[in-house]
Amino acid sequence: MPKRLTLAVAQAHTQPTTSATLSDLSDKAHEATSKGVHLLLFPEAYLGGYPRTCNFGAAVGSRSEEGREQYLQYFHNAVDLGDTPRGAGDDWTAKRLEVAKGKEYRGDGTREELEAVARETGVFLVVGVVERAGGSLYCSVVYVCPKEGCLGKRRKVMPTGSERLIWAQGSPSTLKAIGTSIQGIELTLAAAICWENYMPLLRYSLYSQNVNVYLAPTADARDTWLPLMRTIACESRAYVMSANQCVRRRNLPPWIRGTSVKEEAIGQPKDEDTPEKAADGTHSPSNQVNMPETPQPLAVDKALGIPTPSPLRISSDSQATSPVKERTNRRRSSNLLPIPDNHFLALPAGSAVEDVKSEHNSDWKASPPHSEDEFISRGGSCIIGPAGEVLAGPLWEVEDG
Repeated sequence: MPKRLTLAVAQAHTQPTTSATLSDLSDKAHEATSKGVHLLLFPEAYLGGYPRTCNFGAAVGSRSEEGREQYLQYFHNAVDLGDTPRGAGDDWTAKRLEVAKGKEYRGDGTREELEAVARETGVFLVVGVVERAGGSLYCSVVYVCPKEGCLGKRRKVMPTGSERLIWAQGSPSTLKAIGTSIQGIELTLAAAICWENYMPLLRYSLYSQNVNVYLAPTADARDTWLPLMRTIACESRAYVMSANQCVRRRNLPPWIRGTSVKEEAIGQPKDEDTPEKAADGTHSPSNQVNMPETPQPLAVDKALGIPTPSPLRISSDSQATSPVKERTNRRRSSNLLPIPDNHFLALPAGSAVEDVKSEHNSDWKASPPHSEDEFISRGGSCIIGPAGEVLAGPLWEVEDG
């Protein structure tokens, strides 16, 4: 008689505190036990939190104090699993690293708590965590066996895009599959975290270890994710499990929603750029653009035959004038409307430019209000069979699926 194994993914989102998230994880593991689940996957950065919508006050060449404070809160919400910044590998797994005098374990006890939950529930846990080691954060995945405790851990090799601002690079040496037996079935597990799944050679490094359960915790909620998971299943001939957080704006952790981080302060220059003083000795806004009172003509690019904005000359009375004399029947008048990044829109004369100005304020500080019910991440968790067939999901806009 063939043996059966029940796999599940938890589309859960990070709670306001790390301790609350650990409690939520325990609840979901106990619920999984009641449903006969043997292996349960949690999303990327479930413990510690995925900092969606954050920029931590960073712009090229500057950091805001509010952004530094926000990162400090994020750093403290990360978990310490007792590993070294370099990554101790098998020595960490086997608990051969030195423990400080008077301490029962390395780290903050998160590893021990995960092992206790797995042991109590009998569920094999695979959990995405933001791991704190030394002065750096790593996006990691930990494999927790109900009988043997942590069997391994790996760190994201290359954080994606702006994630590189906050997460350090993990070692490729952690791209190791984990062998285990569940319900008498021999399994070879391996995880690729989010964008790593778009890297063919990284995928191959896992395929080459004869993986039969491929794990893909992610933060990618785009429609393109499901086809990727189906492709990986076809390539590897493995079962593919993917878990993503589904979260509304109102449920973002407080260090993301905190009032101490002001939208208008984030990304503003601190020391590198000093606003010029106006004639009366006051500082003018650094991005302020003075609109000419009279429409400016468009010159004609002779090579291309297309209208282009003519150069402006500012006179002593601050009135903009054009050095090009007006040509009848060969040119159009326009209004120049400033938009972000020092660009302009040339609008025909007579257009409702004042209405457009009101919508596109030149200081660009105002932003449209956000709905608290807005989905910051829509989820999309799924399970795919070895032939690429969708066995479950994708689960959209369900916060606790």
